[in-house]
Amino acid sequence: MRILVTGAEGMLGHTVVQQLQPLHDMSGIDLAHGDLTVPGTAEALLEEYRPEWVIHCAAWTDVDGAETSRELALAVNGTATGLMARACDQVGCGLTYLSTDYVFNGQGGPEGYGEDDARDPVNYYGLTKAAGEEAVEAMTAPWQIVRISWLFGDGPVNFPRTMRRLLAERKTLRVVNDQTGCPTYTVDLAQVLAFLVSGRHRGIFHATNGGVCTWWDLAREVARLEATDPGRVHPCASSEYPTAAVRPRCSVLHSTRLEALGCPDRPHWTDALARYLASLSAGQGRFA
Repeated sequence: MRILVTGAEGMLGHTVVQQLQPLHDMSGIDLAHGDLTVPGTAEALLEEYRPEWVIHCAAWTDVDGAETSRELALAVNGTATGLMARACDQVGCGLTYLSTDYVFNGQGGPEGYGEDDARDPVNYYGLTKAAGEEAVEAMTAPWQIVRISWLFGDGPVNFPRTMRRLLAERKTLRVVNDQTGCPTYTVDLAQVLAFLVSGRHRGIFHATNGGVCTWWDLAREVARLEATDPGRVHPCASSEYPTAAVRPRCSVLHSTRLEALGCPDRPHWTDALARYLASLSAGQGRFA
C-alpha cells in the first residue's frame, strides 16, 4: 500500500516511517513540504504522492503552549486535520488521525475511558485535538482515530529521557503521583498502526502499551532500569508543579476494539520502557 506520513520528522512520524517501510511503500512529509494549515496544501501533496492512505502524525504537541498560542494550536490540530480529511475524502484516500487522552476531562474514576466515552477536554490542547477528531469522523472515506497517552520514543524530549538525565544530575527528584495514565512507546504504536491500516479498519481505537501507572511510578522504573535507587524519586502532588494547562488526573485509556479485531496484545509499559532505555544506552536513534 502507498502510505503518506505527515509530521515525518517528529518523534512518532519518523518511527512510523521506519517501522512500516518493510511492509508498505512509505513516504514522509513535514513542514518543509508544505503548510497543512493553508487551504490547497493537502490536495497538492495528495496529488504529488498519490497515497492510498495517510497517517496524520503532524500536530501541535506543546500542551502548555496551546494555552497562550490558541489560534496557532487550533490551526495545526483542528483546521489542518479538517483540510486533510476533506482532501482525502475527495480522492477516496484513507486517513489515520493520532489523537490523545486529553480529549477527556480526567475527572472520572480510576477505571478511565473507553473508545465511546464522550469527549470533554480539560484544556485547550485537548479541545484542539477533539476538533480534529470531529473533522475525521465526518469523512466518507475510510478513517481511523487512534488515541494515545504519555508518548515516548526517538525524540529530543520525552519523560523517560528527562528522568534519565535528571537522575544523573541530581541526588533526589520529586515527581507527581496523582496523575494516572498508560505510557505509549512509538515503536509499539507503529505496529498497531500497521495492523489497523493494513486491515483498513474504521473507527476509534485506544492504542497505548499495557498497564497503568503514575508519573512517579514511571520515574521510579526509569531509576531501577538505570541501576540506581528508585528511592531517590519522591512522590508529590501536582499542585507543587503548577502548569499553564490543567492536566487530567486520570488518563487511562481502555481498549476493547483492537482486541475484537484480533490485534496482538501490546507489551506492558515496563517492557517498552526497558527497550527504549536500552536503545539509548546503545546509542541508537537520532537523539541517543
